[in-house]
Amino acid sequence: MPNYKLLALDLDGTVLTDDKKITQETRKWIRKAVDEGVTVIFSTGRGIQTTEAIWDDLALDAPMVLVNGAEIWKGPGQLWERHFIKREDIRWLHEQAMRTGAKFWGYSVESLTHKKDWTEEMFERDWLKFGMHHPDREEIERLRELLKTRESIEITRSAPINIEISLKGISKETGVRRVCELLGITMDQVMAVGDNLNDQRLIRAAGLGVAMGNGDDELKQIADVVTETNEEDGVAKAIERYLLGSYSPIKA
Repeated sequence: MPNYKLLALDLDGTVLTDDKKITQETRKWIRKAVDEGVTVIFSTGRGIQTTEAIWDDLALDAPMVLVNGAEIWKGPGQLWERHFIKREDIRWLHEQAMRTGAKFWGYSVESLTHKKDWTEEMFERDWLKFGMHHPDREEIERLRELLKTRESIEITRSAPINIEISLKGISKETGVRRVCELLGITMDQVMAVGDNLNDQRLIRAAGLGVAMGNGDDELKQIADVVTETNEEDGVAKAIERYLLGSYSPIKA
């Protein structure tokens, strides 16, 4: 019998290798988990525009938590809920990105839009997530500190030189909690795997929080266990060892 009922997987740096592929070993163990009755979901910063093909590829008929919890799907083609950043916040975030010369992008209902394609019309759209990237570590830290003062937004990151912004109170953790409600289970029945700080709250809240070997050191410190890297089939080994193996979790 599996040790957990729900497996929540990050994609980039976790399920996906550095060249954005899924290894055969990872595929095999994800399928084994499904065959054992585990619900396998994504908990990713990606939107449906860049996730749907992976969902189809793995043939997962399960809920999904996308754009860091801002969008939740009950199953393929079954949208459940969305949480939008306020439009005045989008305009303010755009101003900060332009002021500092940061690259930026956003996930709206209609598209994934990058800086080069941004037009005035974009301010009339509803945005699930806004992101910024700056190669200067000091500049991105100054931006991060400024954004923390804005009470209506939630900020996190998936790399040291980026910032990911959602509506206040929205995270991968809140999304997975909603999926647990849908399935009639609790967070202690969840095993979550991730590699960066946008996974932090979920890793901390899950029954078993697994950090990737290539993950952020801060995430590794709060995770229950650390698996191998995304280039070493870390997800497959975590499933084998902790989800379907004889591992007996003891949480403080």
